[in-house]
Amino acid sequence: MLFILYIADQKRSREFYKHLLKLNPSLDEPGMTEFTLPGGAKIGLMPEKSIARILGDGVPSPASGRGIPRCEIYLRVDNPKLHLNRALSGGARLLSPLQPRAWGDEAAYVADPDGHVIALARTLPR
Repeated sequence: MLFILYIADQKRSREFYKHLLKLNPSLDEPGMTEFTLPGGAKIGLMPEKSIARILGDGVPSPASGRGIPRCEIYLRVDNPKLHLNRALSGGARLLSPLQPRAWGDEAAYVADPDGHVIALARTLPR
């Protein structure tokens, strides 16, 4: 499974996710960076200009929607506070602090440098 985020600056986003995830990219070439998560799913980072060339004029430019929340990456981690601090020190913007949520998780929400919403969460003991 590969989830691709359209990003403005490949280098900036690569460094942000490398810092947040404490992973080196499994693929890093002009036009695409990928990180393989535990379990095998991947997060891809594709420059908006690259995908705009692929999609053509059939859809609005991805850059026109930058910063508008359209999806969420929900990362279950062992230590959400550590990951929250890592995200913030890497350039993320806090959207909602770490706190217990009604669905049984403890989660914080941040926006990455392109405005993509990331939840950093763990299931609370019952």
